[in-house]
Amino acid sequence: MTDTAIATVGELIAALDHYDPAAPVRLATQPAYPLENLLARVVCTHDHADQPVVWLGASDQVGYVPAPVADALGWS
Repeated sequence: MTDTAIATVGELIAALDHYDPAAPVRLATQPAYPLENLLARVVCTHDHADQPVVWLGASDQVGYVPAPVADALGWS
């Protein structure tokens, strides 16, 4: 794990590269009230400088982030 922000698609791909491609993926949000969501859509828009920006949309809430996950994310 790293505390470095992932700011580009390439950095996200590199961060996921050593995981099993069939592993479930979740989005952990709201450190004070940690929720677990499925991912929905991936879309691309342009920002003010007409640069493409890729967005990951949250889908259905699965539940609360398990305590070991909150610990690993430094949210405990």
